Amino acid sequence: MGIKKKRRVSIRIDMTPMVDVAFLLLIFYMSTTQFKPPEARAVELPQSHSQIELPDKDIISITVTKFDSLYVDYVEKVRVNIDGQDVETTGRRVRVCDQYNVASEILRARAKNIKALVVVKADGRATFGVMQTVMKKMQENHLERFLIITDPERESGKG
Repeated sequence: MGIKKKRRVSIRIDMTPMVDVAFLLLIFYMSTTQFKPPEARAVELPQSHSQIELPDKDIISITVTKFDSLYVDYVEKVRVNIDGQDVETTGRRVRVCDQYNVASEILRARAKNIKALVVVKADGRATFGVMQTVMKKMQENHLERFLIITDPERESGKG
């Protein structure tokens, strides 16, 4: 008697839906990810050993360039008219100021976001007198709490 072997049914998996889902997830993450906003002006930060992490939002950034120009950079809520409807969104504002009115610009930004942290990014080649005047004007306007951003020093690999 001959035993007949059962014929094995091959399974075929269609990969098209999985590729579609992968691309949909990729598009979703690319469109919802918030990247670091570009700086008002690029500065060369002095180096230090400090390693404090900054929050991602609620920051008022004061940038001092090597040419002693000052920029106050912050995010505020704005109303935009889109297709006849007013929509509330966030907009980035960069204001140019000098060392004598920087405190009033910070207070203007602070009025829109009271819990914002003031951060100073000064170029390593900026004049000391400008930073001294900025800090003095901030102190006169009761803005004593702020952070100075530096570039962390790299450990030299000695092996």
